[in-house]
Amino acid sequence: MKMRFVAVSAAALVVLTLAAAGQDAAGDKSLSLKIGAPRFKDKTVDIVPGQIVSAESGTALPFAKMIQEMKASRLVYVGETHNSLAMHNMQARIIEALWEQDRNLALGLEMFPAGAQDVLNKWSLGILSEEEFIRESQWYLTWNFNFGFYRAIFAFAKDHKIPIYGLNAPKDVITKIRMIGWDALSDAEKLLVPKPDLNHQEHRQLIRTIFESADIPPAMKGAGLDMMFEGLYRSQSAWDEVMAANALEALRREQKRVVVLAGSGHLIYNLGINRRAFEKSRIPYKTVIGVFVGKERPAATVARSLGDYVWGTAEETEPGFPSVGLGFKKVNGLANLIVEAKPMDGAAKGADFEKGDVVLSVDGQAFSDANEIRMYLARFGWGGETKFRVLRNGTEKDVVLMFKPPAPSPETKK
Repeated sequence: MKMRFVAVSAAALVVLTLAAAGQDAAGDKSLSLKIGAPRFKDKTVDIVPGQIVSAESGTALPFAKMIQEMKASRLVYVGETHNSLAMHNMQARIIEALWEQDRNLALGLEMFPAGAQDVLNKWSLGILSEEEFIRESQWYLTWNFNFGFYRAIFAFAKDHKIPIYGLNAPKDVITKIRMIGWDALSDAEKLLVPKPDLNHQEHRQLIRTIFESADIPPAMKGAGLDMMFEGLYRSQSAWDEVMAANALEALRREQKRVVVLAGSGHLIYNLGINRRAFEKSRIPYKTVIGVFVGKERPAATVARSLGDYVWGTAEETEPGFPSVGLGFKKVNGLANLIVEAKPMDGAAKGADFEKGDVVLSVDGQAFSDANEIRMYLARFGWGGETKFRVLRNGTEKDVVLMFKPPAPSPETKK
């Protein structure tokens, strides 16, 4: 079974990082490219679940040995597939071990822009409860994944007062770069995002491979595909550039080792955030990449240059928490939320929702804030069910949203 939890849809094409290391390695061309560190890029390694392989030696090593080898690294990058609980558990284990090794530790997170620093400080200082943090940080407007995926990481940071830094740029700035380029930014916006380098050929090859392996709707293919890629490449490079700069700024401010958590597409082959930060600073670093290994095969073969360490992870049949698949927006003069688009993925795919539905209530409760309704829906696990009351074309109707686990593929049934 080749598992990709989140398809790239028309509304989410810029979430390119989910494609890298987000499925069984046997079906992901981006994990076996001959790019990256010259001494490794023509070599491969076999990965099995639960095993860590070192690029330097090409062989497996114990977890404790990997942590020991990181001792001199001022920056440690740990990749993720955003909706994989196993990947986040891997990140949490690495953070805990690095903190035990050296209490001078800070975290840098892709999922928050640098402008969110006040609320992140409040969390690290223990001022906010989890519910208060999700509400004040506008988690479900800033990020599209259930907080439960990250709960263990945030709890450890709070318990040990570990500083957390947002590394990203505001979404509207990245969108502007994607649509019309960095030069079109205002002077104030240019201060938020350094001008990205768009000419690194191996990085372009990597992102193009990820792009072409994504589930692009047929209507979006054709003559405009190259133009679409160039826009996406600008945004991917801008993400990498700004997160590299902000990771270095966090390092400068804290004078502590910084662990950076970001989608694997920003880190694999040491060509993204990590490369750009090193080119600016020459600060030593290590990168850990998690790779899914399909249940129907004992091992997966990947490029040895994929990361300094590659951690095999058993393929998950479903994400730890359901994806809702519904977007909501506000319109002037209306207190209620509006369904932004007909759902194309998540639990809502196939349910009777239409673009423009006015949400009157969910389980009898009215919502006027998109983050609040997402907080409510995040409470539901697999097998849960909730009832929407919507207004469509002047008629009220009930729509049931069922959180059904993904159906097993034909390969799984064999």
